[in-house]
Amino acid sequence: MHIEYVPSTLVWGVELGGGDKQGSKGERHAICKVITIVGAVVVAVLFYKFYSSFLATPDLPEFDLNVWWGRNTSNGQDTSIRPYRILFSDSMQENLRRKMEAYRRATRVKSLEDDSTYGINYDVLGQIFAHWQFKYKYGSRVKYLNQYNHYITNVQGLDIHFMRIKPKNTENLKVVPLLLIHGWPSSVRDFYGIIPLLTSAKPEYNFVFEVIAPSLPGFAFSQAPVRPGLTTYQMAIVLRNLMERIGHKQFYVHGGDIGHAIGSHIATLFPNQVLGFHSSTPVNPSKLAHLTLMLGAICPKCVANDLVDKIYPYTDKLQFYLEESGYLHLQSTKPDTVGIALQDSPLGLASYIIEKYLLFTDPANKYTHDGGLSAFNVTDLMDNVLIYWSTGSITTSLRLYKESILNYEMEETLSSIPTSVPTWGLRTKYDLIQQPDFILRWKYPNLVRTTNLDVGGHFAAFEKPVEVSSDIFEAVKFFSTMKK
Repeated sequence: MHIEYVPSTLVWGVELGGGDKQGSKGERHAICKVITIVGAVVVAVLFYKFYSSFLATPDLPEFDLNVWWGRNTSNGQDTSIRPYRILFSDSMQENLRRKMEAYRRATRVKSLEDDSTYGINYDVLGQIFAHWQFKYKYGSRVKYLNQYNHYITNVQGLDIHFMRIKPKNTENLKVVPLLLIHGWPSSVRDFYGIIPLLTSAKPEYNFVFEVIAPSLPGFAFSQAPVRPGLTTYQMAIVLRNLMERIGHKQFYVHGGDIGHAIGSHIATLFPNQVLGFHSSTPVNPSKLAHLTLMLGAICPKCVANDLVDKIYPYTDKLQFYLEESGYLHLQSTKPDTVGIALQDSPLGLASYIIEKYLLFTDPANKYTHDGGLSAFNVTDLMDNVLIYWSTGSITTSLRLYKESILNYEMEETLSSIPTSVPTWGLRTKYDLIQQPDFILRWKYPNLVRTTNLDVGGHFAAFEKPVEVSSDIFEAVKFFSTMKK
């Protein structure tokens, strides 16, 4: 028996046989045409998705500039600016003493390692405990914290705290307003070293600063919102309204950490009011920036130039971020749970906050016995802890991370909109995220300069006030020569 083999192909359920060669050829041609069209559509859709996600510049959204974040009340809003004094009450100090005594009597778990790779080291916490118990003088520290003028005013339903420091000697000098914005777990305490440097005349400059340093809503002495939604761009609106309340329609801005994000939003939303933006955390948080750095791992020198060692190997950086960003996930998902635990334990709060200062000042500190504590004045670190403890604001400060996640789409939109405001970046040696200038210019096309310090970490104003203040002076001198 003779059997003739006829080759056939099954394409999307259509069998192409060899009976009719002319028909078979036509069918193959038709199906190839369909595949080509479908492929082109898929490519077009993917390109559009890529373009819209990474390359397109969104329109600037419109925002309600008077969202009410406080409790609803039938009384009219008090827009007065009222003096404010920081207090460490006797009852708070007595409560701390009882908790400290309970900690002293408790059985404590010693560290497994001689460093801080498992978290803050047992011996380091012991040093902090001893300093707090025997060397921290509440009376003198309150006096120190009140050395600058503090005020409260109600903005959008919230009592917002701020320091306002005017220069004493203004003869033949122009006084320019400068808004200083702190981050987390910082407070206005970070600026105590830099304020006298900014408000003092320098012979090489014909201007001096009037400093306005607010506590962010929900941080320290500023009221927290009573409803969800107060994320970084909403805080930007609150701080802009605060500056207008004070009387400054135009001003300069400096920010680091979360303060960078808020300052960037102010520059994006109100470009005609921000005379210049100085950042000690110069970062473009857009998707395209992250994608570029990731692909840059193929040729690091092509992307990073002089920053190669600070950005690559990329896998090492990712491993560090994964290991050290656990707090971000906790605070972005369950801030109230974490906050309750921290507010119940003064030593727990101190270890949580101070560990961030030690690690983010220099990531290598976690491999040393004292975790980098010897590089700091412990009293200065404790001031910041006491500000959070005395105001009971750790929980409400953590909520900002949750709000940022819940409002991620708008945060991403704003990060993709370039701002025309003149911008100056200051990179420290050990800051967590480093990006080359060309990536920064996608967000800040008017980036006039970046300074690269061979010292310092993430909390630049706190760690290196001399270097940061000098850089701000130089930046504003340059900004003042530009025409917007």
